[in-house]
Amino acid sequence: MNIKFSYKISLYVVALLLATSFLGCNLDETQEVATSTNLVWEDNFDEDGAPDPLKWIYEIGDGSAQGIPGWGNNELQYYTDRSENVSVESGVLKITARQESYEGSNYTSARLITKGLFQKRYGRFEARIKLPTGQGLWPAFWLLGDDSNGEVWPEIGEIDIMEYLGNEPTKVLGTVHGPQFSGAESISKELVLESDRFDTGFHIFGIEWSPNKINFYVDDKLYQTITPEVVDEETEGEGEWVFNDRPFYIILNVAVGGNLPGPPNDETMFPQSMYVDYVRVYN
Repeated sequence: MNIKFSYKISLYVVALLLATSFLGCNLDETQEVATSTNLVWEDNFDEDGAPDPLKWIYEIGDGSAQGIPGWGNNELQYYTDRSENVSVESGVLKITARQESYEGSNYTSARLITKGLFQKRYGRFEARIKLPTGQGLWPAFWLLGDDSNGEVWPEIGEIDIMEYLGNEPTKVLGTVHGPQFSGAESISKELVLESDRFDTGFHIFGIEWSPNKINFYVDDKLYQTITPEVVDEETEGEGEWVFNDRPFYIILNVAVGGNLPGPPNDETMFPQSMYVDYVRVYN
């Protein structure tokens, strides 16, 4: 047989075998994130001190002033803008939950948002984060829809890029909320690390969001896709896709207690911090 011809046949066989193996794999194992090149917003937390006021504002209190006591979840913390609860140190944003008596609450923490400063519809949103540990801790990196037209949650939509229960350090959740699929009825999927933990090192949490699809990633590996069809199926046709009609803003926070994840216990050590290396948004 001609050597060149034999070589071509060999290449063809290898390609065929590779293609067949990919078709037989789960999407989670083969699908990786698209290359992101068009950066439109970022915070690398390069300046020590308070977070950049041109990029972040604070939500203060226990939710009562916003008309949602306990932040809608019977949470126990009082959010502050104090350096004890939120600061930038050595290139990392640090959000710290503390056990202390403050303004009628037994815990303090912080919640940063980009509302009115940066809001965007569609794109890739990602952050590199190291998480705290302990029963009763509930850190999150998430998006909330603009409510300037007077609509309220869940009609405005919510995309939880990462939420995490401190007593389950190998697991994170990716979740969406909207009309007929909110709160305990939200659409969610977990990702569990087999040989690592989210409280011992940094991991990248991200979504890629287009008009009719939201892909969820951890460390650039796809683990969930939400589409209007998924919402229809999960809600038996009652849900409404609210992720293509408004921009969303970014939220970073560490909650304490509440209906989910439950209160801290005697083994929960304070203070506990969530460390954020960067937040980036791409078209």
